Amino acid sequence: MFNLNDTNRFFLYPHPTDMRKNFYTLSGIVTNQMGMNVQDGDAFIFINRNCTSMKILHVECGGLVIYHLKLEQGFIHLPDMSVWDGKSSIPTAWTDLVMMVEGIYPDTYKRAKRWAPKSSNK
Repeated sequence: MFNLNDTNRFFLYPHPTDMRKNFYTLSGIVTNQMGMNVQDGDAFIFINRNCTSMKILHVECGGLVIYHLKLEQGFIHLPDMSVWDGKSSIPTAWTDLVMMVEGIYPDTYKRAKRWAPKSSNK
């Protein structure tokens, strides 16, 4: 069950992340690089170098959950991170996360090109 909403706190890791990482290695980044605790209930966002894949690590009742987005076309448009240069995490709003996932450019509110399945004609 998807259990993220605007009541959660979100933190974007500002460095490219290898998407082969799993629960333990992403938790290690949260603890060792970001200086936070994954068990606090916050959601942690990781993006790969090409901005084509995103993982969100979140603790829910019963354990850790990873949400993984892999784009077939287009890329994830990141918020301006230049003001956060040198920081280990970037606080991110729910609306910013939704725009990244949906492919909406915050400056123009236009949608990025995304792959869509062919509709079946029945």
